[in-house]
Amino acid sequence: MAFSLSRLCLLGAALLCVPLLHASEPTPAAAASTPDSELIQRGQYVAQLGDCIACHTAKGGATMAGGLELKTPMGTIYSSNITPDKDTGIGSYSFEAFDRAMREGVTPDGSHLYPAMPYPSYAKMTEEDMRALYAYLMHGVEPVAQGNLEADMGFPFNQRWGLWFWNLVFVDKQPFKPDPAKDEQLNRGAYLVQGLGHCGSCHTPRGIAFQEKAMSDSESGGQHYLAGETVEEWRALSLRNLWTVEDTVQLLKTGQNRFATVSGNMADVIHHSTQHFTDADLTAIAAYLKSLPAGKDDLPMPSVALTPAAPPNDLFTSRGGLGYAQFCSDCHRQDGAGVPQMFPSLAGNPSVASANPTSLLHITLTGWKTAQTAAHPRVYTMPGFAQLADGEIAEILSFVRSSWGNNGSAISAEQVKKMRAQLSPQVESTLFETPRLANLLAAPNAEQVVRGMRLHLETKALLPDNVGNSLNCTSCHLNAGTVADGSPFVGVSAFFPGYAPRAGKTITLEERINGCFRRSMHGKPLPVNGADMQAMVAYFEWMKMNTRPEDKVAGRGVGKIDPALKPNADNGKQVYAKQCAVCHGADGEGLKRADGSLIFPPLWGDQSFNIGAGMARTYTAAAFVKRNMPIGFHEKFPLGQGGLSDQEALDVAEYFSHQPRPDFPDKVKDWPNGGRPADARY
Repeated sequence: MAFSLSRLCLLGAALLCVPLLHASEPTPAAAASTPDSELIQRGQYVAQLGDCIACHTAKGGATMAGGLELKTPMGTIYSSNITPDKDTGIGSYSFEAFDRAMREGVTPDGSHLYPAMPYPSYAKMTEEDMRALYAYLMHGVEPVAQGNLEADMGFPFNQRWGLWFWNLVFVDKQPFKPDPAKDEQLNRGAYLVQGLGHCGSCHTPRGIAFQEKAMSDSESGGQHYLAGETVEEWRALSLRNLWTVEDTVQLLKTGQNRFATVSGNMADVIHHSTQHFTDADLTAIAAYLKSLPAGKDDLPMPSVALTPAAPPNDLFTSRGGLGYAQFCSDCHRQDGAGVPQMFPSLAGNPSVASANPTSLLHITLTGWKTAQTAAHPRVYTMPGFAQLADGEIAEILSFVRSSWGNNGSAISAEQVKKMRAQLSPQVESTLFETPRLANLLAAPNAEQVVRGMRLHLETKALLPDNVGNSLNCTSCHLNAGTVADGSPFVGVSAFFPGYAPRAGKTITLEERINGCFRRSMHGKPLPVNGADMQAMVAYFEWMKMNTRPEDKVAGRGVGKIDPALKPNADNGKQVYAKQCAVCHGADGEGLKRADGSLIFPPLWGDQSFNIGAGMARTYTAAAFVKRNMPIGFHEKFPLGQGGLSDQEALDVAEYFSHQPRPDFPDKVKDWPNGGRPADARY
């Protein structure tokens, strides 16, 4: 759920191609002497301003060696090798040949480049910047011998000679001319945005010949410049009259600000390009964008911080609200505020609020990740939710677009279906059938089972007299007990009454629930015949599905860790600091908002589970961690969870499970018939 501000020419694949620079007819090379290091360093910065690496480096490939595949409606194209290799790259290019390719889109052999290579924008570069870039590519990049792949374009798009006419009509080869009516900062910003940054490649609407309707704000049709466009199933939103200058600088520097987080290929732009800009250049860009008059803009541009919003009134009374509570609220929270520096706020988020929901649909179906920057080196992910049906996604997104002050129109199942067909997202196969909380509303006792679900989701808030710490049932039973290997409730009631080795007798489901209140939540048991206990039991019964006592339920429990593995608490401390502390605190205290409300639970101390809890056992905790932590770390449905090795999970479990925590007075009564596990704390 994030903001797509992409200016990558590869996102502009509707324009057909990145450059395919050929060296089949090399022109005489420039003087062999190596330029001074200062010029090469300046050229590297120019390359970052132009984000050359984005299109000219294939995934897992050598830097600038090309080979990146771009699929378009007209065929498939591949980026070219722009390393200084003389046979397969541009090592034989003179500066004049390089300059012509960059400004006019014509190679030394006279071939025309497709205009997705943003040469109409690069034509605005100063000669000084062009020479610096040439020096860097020729002397600051390692040569790579890697042949270029031919484009597979259908007729008539494979007839490059037609681009001569396109260039004649749409390309202005003149360098950027400062506007005397604007100050130096605004002119610098205009130069970077219109030229090297080629922001219009994605953010300016296209005409009938795929040309940008305007190349600047000052020419005829300038009202279209940066007014927003849809490319490759992403909505590149309008950049006109953008947020405050400070907010835009922060987004370009870090990938996020108080209103939005970048998404799609813009995350790569931030990583490879804009985070490296000087503060002066970032400020110039932001000031220029802010100076553009607002057009018919679907992007709200608040200038003051959003205040915390209350959970929507229909959070637990609508299908969309219950779907959100199940699949989204762990990261984006009930108030839609997200988690600062991790998961974006949905309240006022541009991709959520946009009149065009393309990016929102794309993210929901295929997932999302944060930009990796110096400010935020850890990447957080959101998995794709293609496992959900079109109608379910439509319900959840319609809820999101109408909550916390958002005023977006409803999303239809048909819109989701159409986007799914365009993206063909992969769906992970699993034997575990995730219950849908939205279906609670169809139960004959809907009010009771919804109450039971909420008692699991909001235990501390709804039962303060019975919870003695800061935990909720969902702290261990993820998403209200609906996640495979996350202690799900699916089928559980079918196994009660049942024998419990720890108690040494057959116990009821009510006794098992109260055991959690006394141990995991270090609190007091509920009255067995009270309305709250009966609501919790009713929720378990709803989760029973068709399970029989003799059945094996896929995804039940938390799995196992090989008992032959031996824990290393010292390594566990390091794993905790690297992977866990960001959510659970350096001292295990959990993560809280400024008002003291808890976001993620504490793992030790007075507000955590006591030594009688199952999670206080090393191997039980390790199995839970292995399959469920960290969240937002990978693309696994539904929390992006998992990623540690068995040994790492065991080590970190040994570390945090043996930290100080409350005692359990009745520990002397446990395992009266023997069978005490080796990793029990007492």
